[in-house]
Amino acid sequence: MWSIGLLSCALMSFLNQFFSYRTEPLIVTQITVQVASLPMGHFLARVLPRRRFRAPAALGGGEWSLNPGPFNMKEHVLISIFANAGYAFGNGNAYAVMIVDIIRAFYGRSISFIAAWLLITTTQVLGYGWAGLMRKKIVLSCATWIMSGLSEHRGALHEKEESTKGSRQISRSKFFLVALICSFAWYVVPGYLFPALTSISWVCWVFSKSVTAQQLGSGMKGLGLGAFTLDWSAVSSFLFSPLISPFFATANIFVGYFCFLYVLVPTAYWGMNLYNAKTFPIFSSHLFMSNGSAYQITDIVNQQFQLDTEAYARLGRINLSTFFALSYGLSFATIASTITHVGIFYGKWKIHICNWTPMHREIYHRFRASQQEEPDIHTKLMRKYDDIPAWWFYSLTVLSMTVSLILCTVLKDQTPGLNVITEYAMGLIMPGYPIANVCFKVYGYMSMSQAVAFLSDFKLGHYMKIPPRSMFIVQFAGTLVAGTVNLSVAWWLLGSVENICQDQLLPPDSPWTCPGDRVFFDASVIWGLVGPKRIFGPHGNYEAVNWFFLIGAAGPVIVYIFHRIFPSQRWILMINLPVLIGATANMPPATAVNYNSWLLIGTIFNFFVFRYRKKWWQRYNYILSAALDAGVAFMAVLLYFTLTMENRTVNWWGTAGEHCPLASCPTAKGVDLGPDSVCPVF
Repeated sequence: MWSIGLLSCALMSFLNQFFSYRTEPLIVTQITVQVASLPMGHFLARVLPRRRFRAPAALGGGEWSLNPGPFNMKEHVLISIFANAGYAFGNGNAYAVMIVDIIRAFYGRSISFIAAWLLITTTQVLGYGWAGLMRKKIVLSCATWIMSGLSEHRGALHEKEESTKGSRQISRSKFFLVALICSFAWYVVPGYLFPALTSISWVCWVFSKSVTAQQLGSGMKGLGLGAFTLDWSAVSSFLFSPLISPFFATANIFVGYFCFLYVLVPTAYWGMNLYNAKTFPIFSSHLFMSNGSAYQITDIVNQQFQLDTEAYARLGRINLSTFFALSYGLSFATIASTITHVGIFYGKWKIHICNWTPMHREIYHRFRASQQEEPDIHTKLMRKYDDIPAWWFYSLTVLSMTVSLILCTVLKDQTPGLNVITEYAMGLIMPGYPIANVCFKVYGYMSMSQAVAFLSDFKLGHYMKIPPRSMFIVQFAGTLVAGTVNLSVAWWLLGSVENICQDQLLPPDSPWTCPGDRVFFDASVIWGLVGPKRIFGPHGNYEAVNWFFLIGAAGPVIVYIFHRIFPSQRWILMINLPVLIGATANMPPATAVNYNSWLLIGTIFNFFVFRYRKKWWQRYNYILSAALDAGVAFMAVLLYFTLTMENRTVNWWGTAGEHCPLASCPTAKGVDLGPDSVCPVF
């Protein structure tokens, strides 16, 4: 477990951090390790020497061996949990690394490695305390359950391979190996020889001189009408693998995506010219001046790493593309609709339309049940293991908070310095401080995210009868290893790739555009440096976007009313507005081609294959997802070390990008972006 777990955690941390800077940032998930570690475990159990050694009396005596016995399911689960730390508990990589990225790559300032490591470690560890507070209510209670991660551990991979005589059905391990080799070999084409296959925007090729056509057809810089990809990294880069998303979620995401990108954005851009939309690109996460040119953010940052108010007054207000402004509006609506949806459908009270009778609901019921219930069979069986002392959680929390406060106060010269809502709150409390804002955002968001992830893993360990202390040690060790590897990879790439993240200075075919970091940087400017009062308040252009809070809050109420009026129409209950409204939460940095391909493949596998070839789906679906991720990841790293670092490039039409140069052009009259621009002046 320790050998494979450490290797898996370090490898996943390296790969996910490495890919986070690329235009299509593939995320290698926990499922890949679950599949790949099984044959590795059985192999080590066969080949490691079984000789037993006696420990010195000073170390407690006893015997130990390099080969403790057959590889078992509990070891497999612990390896998966170990690796999950390298996956940063669902975030791909440590969120706080982005703070280091924007300080060095976008603001052009410095930060020490030690301060950066402390920042990353404390943000990752802070969730332990919240998990400790809720562990008995969530983990030990049979009234509460967490679905994430359980379906892959129900013993399917450990079942004995059975096939009828003469059957052509291959084993899961062979299928994984074949799919991995195919994925590995194919990625040479879109990853090096023919990058244009990453976004096949044929509309741009047909209408090579039309701005409007390219705005519609570009999969990377437009609405992606008809755009698709033959690159798996583009399919799974921002939304994870479509093969592991249930179809009802895929359907909700499709509706939300279609309404936003093909109804709301075109209406706002061409129909209303909302917020002078035509002065800016139709699809962009960059920040602009009122004349449509790029806003030079470094010009409004003073030596103290705060907003230079005089420079900002001179240069004028920051402007967003209408797409970017509306995407923030949907984020506001998602937050509000989540609260209303949970309160109405799962809270204590539910209002009956006819007689307004209060009724008990699921969350309240489960919470009360967890207070009064008798221990279930799982809890009784787990009593044979020593429980985790509460002080383990609380001491880590106190230590993490203490180091965090020191880091943010005493060491502030070294660090010049619920996602959107934390940004909004801190921007109102402390405007003008971009790094303070993103630090508050990361601590606020990650403590919640990590707590949920820790509890999910603890619940899994509870069902699988894993000793609680082993779970804690594995999670904590994995967190330290993952954060250290994440930062080391970031430090290496930030210092070795010239102009990394500066897409305006990079060659057209360069993959090092850092789309996630770009959005994180823009958020630090909007919410921290300039502040929400100057963007979404009375001193900004986008005050009306705050109405999305009210719209989001009202949405679930309307759904519920229709459900009560038409109780026989059960499909109404399938409308999950937080999922539907938040469908495009990853745009930006995700683009239209990412969503198009993700939705198509998710529908094929989780609707058609699931319905008509269910046995194949049950046997191979997750394994195929893992193999595709792993094959692309290993080939991409190989290409970088063997070709990219040696400056061995191929130059032809297929390596010159998407071929939609006019997609980013403004269409307002009189906007001139200068002699170097390919955009026409209307």
